[in-house]
Amino acid sequence: MATTQTATLLNPTLLARLDEARSRTDSFFDLLPPNCLYERPVPERHRLIFYLGHLEAFDWSLLSGELGLASQKCQLDKLFAFGIDPVGGGLPSDTPADWPAIVQVEQYRSNIRDRLDDALRCSRSPSSCFSNETLLNVAIEHRLMHAETLVYLLHNLPLEKKIPGAPPLPHPRPSPRPGQVAIPSGVATLGQRRGSHEFGWDNEFEEQRVEVLMFSIDAFPVTNGEYLKFVRAGGYQESRYWELQDWEWRGAHHIDHPGFWIPLPHSAASDPAAPWAYRAMFGDIPLPLSWPVYVSHAEASAFARWAGKKLPTEAQWHRAAYGTAQGEEREYPWGDAPPDASRGNFHYFSWDPTSVDAHPEGASAFGVFDLLGNGWEWTSTPFAPLPGFQAFSFYPGYSADFFDGKHFVMKGGSPRTDACMLRRSFRNWFQPHYPYVYATFRCVEE
Repeated sequence: MATTQTATLLNPTLLARLDEARSRTDSFFDLLPPNCLYERPVPERHRLIFYLGHLEAFDWSLLSGELGLASQKCQLDKLFAFGIDPVGGGLPSDTPADWPAIVQVEQYRSNIRDRLDDALRCSRSPSSCFSNETLLNVAIEHRLMHAETLVYLLHNLPLEKKIPGAPPLPHPRPSPRPGQVAIPSGVATLGQRRGSHEFGWDNEFEEQRVEVLMFSIDAFPVTNGEYLKFVRAGGYQESRYWELQDWEWRGAHHIDHPGFWIPLPHSAASDPAAPWAYRAMFGDIPLPLSWPVYVSHAEASAFARWAGKKLPTEAQWHRAAYGTAQGEEREYPWGDAPPDASRGNFHYFSWDPTSVDAHPEGASAFGVFDLLGNGWEWTSTPFAPLPGFQAFSFYPGYSADFFDGKHFVMKGGSPRTDACMLRRSFRNWFQPHYPYVYATFRCVEE
């Protein structure tokens, strides 16, 4: 007897999350006057017009085959397929004239959304329901990662080239007193178990338990105020604090201060922040000494060497963030309660950082603060597969293309990191000579 294949609808929560993610990325383009879509705020990245088309091109490439949709054979699919990783290559040299008109890209985007939405809401592939949900999670988180990319690109645009918003008020709040927290020896669990039915990217599997020896770690991320001491001590002029390749990068690009700092003429020598302003998202403000400093991995490593310390390994960071004296591990630094605004500066609560001691309810069991949100934290661990790694069959290069020893693991999250990516197993990574992202650090002593 013939069987009838019944329709299997995807989890409506996932469909709602996709709609929300789209709204999130759409809203960032609302901050741009149309003539600014062809700007390139960061020399190593595509022009902004690329991202207007890329998100839908990615979704189409990922989902259309699984949903049984015929290829649309569009030239724009290839144009918008891939972003740029600047390691090992020259800077892009395209001009605005090399890109299609905005109305053409908007029509392309609308057409893809309509076709995918029609199919997603009447999927007839019961045998691949779980696969569809995995792919949809990939589409959602890929878009939310680019939501963060778009923000730091917009941050690097001159003020006159974006729709103005309210700049943050200057923060007279002093930095908390620097100090370190002793972390006893114990186990740190990296990654997650395959088959747990929790979504994760390929680099989050398989679970690995690492024995971590006793160490001490900064209670707070390094602040602008602390980093100012390194700058004033001539840290950018002393090669002994830098790895050779980092020193050469610093010299070639004339790097002598953090990328978000703006040098100003001396006015009051008694004021430690007088020579500097800070480029916030919607305006320049006096350098906020209590905010975390945003720097590249190369700069963070130089500071740590100057201070006689090190950057933490990925396992040390995990132990300090999720471990307990009793040996158990938490889902989040503060416990198992889901993230909310009291725990940290994440999930789009702010365009800019906050003071590193502004969220005491987010502290770990050991009393380490500001671990999730306010800035991704550099580790000394090169981005590499966990034991048992298996690349996604539908996206084999997502992580594997970056297992090259030229990228470093980042943990935590920034003010513009979605709460779904605050899970313990999530791993971010960047190359060491990229000063544009919202990345901070803290130091350890062993």
